[in-house]
Amino acid sequence: MLVETFKKEAIEAITHLPETATVDDVMYRLYVLDKIRKGKEAVARGETISVAALRTEKESW
Repeated sequence: MLVETFKKEAIEAITHLPETATVDDVMYRLYVLDKIRKGKEAVARGETISVAALRTEKESW
């Protein structure tokens, strides 16, 4: 189950933070883990663009 996997990953990540970690540190670590997970899922679904397409998109900014 995906939720259980994420819960385990979150607990593991929090466990490795220093004792002096703040709530912001915990939230940031979980945010980054979530973004990495979502990125990997997007790649697995083939939802990627080429470097050339990214450069073209960037030029329009």
